[in-house]
Amino acid sequence: MKKDWALVKESFDALLAWLDSDPEIAACKYEVIRSRLIKIFVCRGCHEPEDLADETIDRVARKLDEIRTTFTGEPIRYFYGVANKVHLEYLRRKPPPVPPPPSTNSAEIEREYDCLERCMQHLAAGNRELVLQYYQEDKQAKIENRQRLADRLGIAVNALRIRACRIRASLLACVQECIDGVAV
Repeated sequence: MKKDWALVKESFDALLAWLDSDPEIAACKYEVIRSRLIKIFVCRGCHEPEDLADETIDRVARKLDEIRTTFTGEPIRYFYGVANKVHLEYLRRKPPPVPPPPSTNSAEIEREYDCLERCMQHLAAGNRELVLQYYQEDKQAKIENRQRLADRLGIAVNALRIRACRIRASLLACVQECIDGVAV
């Protein structure tokens, strides 16, 4: 896995052009492919299905110049093949432990929300705004929202995805630490 390669706007645009010549249809196909990849990884019991789907898409984009002229058929089939390889690599790594099931205790849920609010307040204003905007909308509106956000920040969508993932990870750690501190 190449860690130094990132999906830049040009690569993403080339990937969309490979999916379909019409940009709107290509964007819809991209979203369908990404959601199907996520479902595949969820069904296989992966703990990080979105990250694995993004890794699959990045790998296809990285190989696009080589496969564009030789691959025949629906592009989604190629994504599925790459997803299988990504899944095998995932299995070789030790997955993190399964998170506990969500609580049904209303006091515990309230405590978790209080901790989340406290942790959100500790974020830098820019990071707080980014994470709130990143997780808005659904389906096509979500794609367009994230593209606008990336354009406004002057970064690629993949860089935005990575930044949001890091903020989410720090929030998760903060919330868990808060919950553990309150529970003691």
